[in-house]
Amino acid sequence: MTLIMMRTKMKKASFGKFFFFILLLSICACKKPAKEPSPPQEAIFYRAADLSAWPEIELAQLEFFNQDSIAANFLDILQSEGLNTVRLRLWHQPDGRHHSLAEVDSFSRVLKARGLKLWLCLHLSDTWADPGQQQIPAAWNNLPLSTLQDSLYHYVYRVSRLLKPDIIQIGNEINAGFLWPYGDRWQQPASFKTLLDTAILAARAAHSSGEIMLHYAGINQGALDFFEDLAEFDFDIIGLSYYPIWHGKSLLELENTLDALGAKYRQSLMIAETAYPFTLDWNDWTNNIVGLEDQLIPGFPASPAGQANFIKEIRRIVEANPKGLGFGYWGGELVAWKGAQASDASPFENQALFNFNNRALPVQSVFNP
Repeated sequence: MTLIMMRTKMKKASFGKFFFFILLLSICACKKPAKEPSPPQEAIFYRAADLSAWPEIELAQLEFFNQDSIAANFLDILQSEGLNTVRLRLWHQPDGRHHSLAEVDSFSRVLKARGLKLWLCLHLSDTWADPGQQQIPAAWNNLPLSTLQDSLYHYVYRVSRLLKPDIIQIGNEINAGFLWPYGDRWQQPASFKTLLDTAILAARAAHSSGEIMLHYAGINQGALDFFEDLAEFDFDIIGLSYYPIWHGKSLLELENTLDALGAKYRQSLMIAETAYPFTLDWNDWTNNIVGLEDQLIPGFPASPAGQANFIKEIRRIVEANPKGLGFGYWGGELVAWKGAQASDASPFENQALFNFNNRALPVQSVFNP
C-alpha cells in the first residue's frame, strides 16, 4: 500500500468518525428532556358555609367581632378560622336583586379574590326550592319539553361559564325532582332524568374542571334509593342535608348512610347542609325554625359548646369516611340583621355562626384545617 493510499484511507476513517460524532450530537440535541413529574395536588377538604344572604345583610352595616371580641370584617373572621369555601344560591329571575345572577356574580368575585372556593347552588326556580317545592321559573312555564330542555341547557351553560364554580350543584334538595311539573321525579320520571342529564351536560361543557353535585335532603333508605335511581348519571359528589329536626336525631344513622353510599358508589361524599342552635332564645320577632328542647339531640344542648360539638361530630363522621370530601354549614350569616322587633327577618339567628352580639361563636374553630 502506498503512502498516498494510506493517507487517503486514514482521512476517510477520520471523516467517518467525525460524521458519526456529529450525527450523535444532533440526535441528542433533538431528543426532548424527560418531563419532570408534576407535584401531586393536595386534596381539598371543603370547610364550607352557605352565606347567600350576606350581600343583603351587609347593607345593614352591622359590626362583627371575632372570638376575642375584637371588631373585624365579617369575611375576615370566618376565613381566619379556617373557612375555605362559600356556597351561594342562585335563583333564575328573583323578585328583587337578591340571589340574582348579578348579585351572585359580584359576590363570587369578592370571594375568589380572597382565595375562597365557590360552591354554586342552582335552585332552578325564581324562589326557594326544597323537597316540598320546586316551582319552575316563570319564564319557562308552559314550554314544550324540548324547548324547556334547550332553555335549561343554555342557562346552566351560561352561568357555569360566567361563574366558574369549584362545585356546581344541580338543583337544591331534589328528592322529588325539580322544574315541576316537567321534572317531577315521581310523576314524570323520564322527563326528570332527561332534564337532569341536560343540566349536567351543560355544566360539563361550560366548565369541565368544576365538580358536579347532586343533592338529597335526608338520610337512611330514602337517600340510598335516590342515588341508586341516579347511579348512571355523570356527577362527582353525593350531597346530603342533615338537620336533626327533620332527619332524625341519630348521628349513627347518618354515619351508616354515608358508609353505605361510600361503599357502593365512586362519588365523593359531603354533608351539604347542616346547622345546630347555640341557644333556644331569639333575637328578633321572626319565628325560629328550632326553638324547643325536644328538637335537640341528647348530649348536644343548645349552647355554644353544644353547637360546636355537634359540628365537630359532623366533621369527624365525614373525615372518617374514605370518600368524605367536606361539610357545609347553612345559615351561618343569618343574624337578626333587621333589628330586635323585625317579624320578617331571621328564623335562624339562634343557629348562626355569631351570637346575638355578632361575636364569633366557638363553632367557627371547627373550620380550622
